[in-house]
Amino acid sequence: MEQTSLAFPPPGPTTRTAGGGVPLRPSRARRALRGVAQVACLPYLSLKVAWIFGSHLGIPAGSPLLEHRTTMVLANGLTVLMDAAVLVLVLLLTRPWGLRTPAWLLVVPMWVASGLLVPIMAGFPLQLLATALGGGGSEGEKSSEPFLHDWVFGVVYGGFIVQGIALGALFVPYAKDRWAHLWRGRLGELPRDGARGPRIAAYSAALLALLPVTAHLLWASGVDAGLNASQADGRTTGSAVLEGLSAVYCLAAVAGALLLVLRRPPLLPVKVPLTLAWLGSGAVGCWGGWLLFGALVSAGDVGQRPTGPMLLTYAVRMIIGLLVAATGARFLKERSGSTA
Repeated sequence: MEQTSLAFPPPGPTTRTAGGGVPLRPSRARRALRGVAQVACLPYLSLKVAWIFGSHLGIPAGSPLLEHRTTMVLANGLTVLMDAAVLVLVLLLTRPWGLRTPAWLLVVPMWVASGLLVPIMAGFPLQLLATALGGGGSEGEKSSEPFLHDWVFGVVYGGFIVQGIALGALFVPYAKDRWAHLWRGRLGELPRDGARGPRIAAYSAALLALLPVTAHLLWASGVDAGLNASQADGRTTGSAVLEGLSAVYCLAAVAGALLLVLRRPPLLPVKVPLTLAWLGSGAVGCWGGWLLFGALVSAGDVGQRPTGPMLLTYAVRMIIGLLVAATGARFLKERSGSTA
């Protein structure tokens, strides 16, 4: 069946259409958001490229980043590719040919992007608020060598927040145009799913979540057990906020998966558990995988390397994210077949 998009303006005197009747020019708002997202990528990409070519811009003398040149180049090269993918995503979301892109080719990168960006969008402003309200750093943090100059975090995270807002504002109407039928209605209106796989995945994710939720809440409350010396000594009110948010993401992911498989409560709109599963699984799984990857390639001293409990927490978070994402994907595939 032919797909059309309400996000693109109807054909007019200056708007030509493609063979499928989809206008070749996106709306003015879409073009503006695309430009905002592209510009927001520039500070991060510029800094990373500068560091790859040997610049120390924003890196203070004595920073651990200067101790391992090869690792820094490889890590920065990878993150350049990751942020450059945002440039591709905004094109997919604003060009007519993006509607003909295979679903997985768009959904998987968007899930990863939202999973990495949402915790920054929530965590960075809350960290600033905690600091403004008097949550200062610890003595250990003040005496340790600085990692980056403070302005770098503002520029980079500010750019990430703008990217996340622009991507979300582009993806939501795109998804409505293409897949809105998949999340219409309420949970009680859906047929019961007799398949055991989604239930096993959701229940397993809920059971596994006990570990990271407990760990993050303990670390947020000031318990040092399981932390390396660097994080234990450098703990701040801001870091406690991040630990608490990490527990929230786990709970959101599990809640979304359980609501989908249990079909309860009946009056709850389908889009609510899908949103919880999407954002929660992305934040838990993608950040768990990224932290695990960083731990495996890090070459810092013993006091800076993740401990066994930290590595286990990262790995379990990644597994939870994948289980919940699989549950959501299975639900959407089933719904797609029933609404075709």
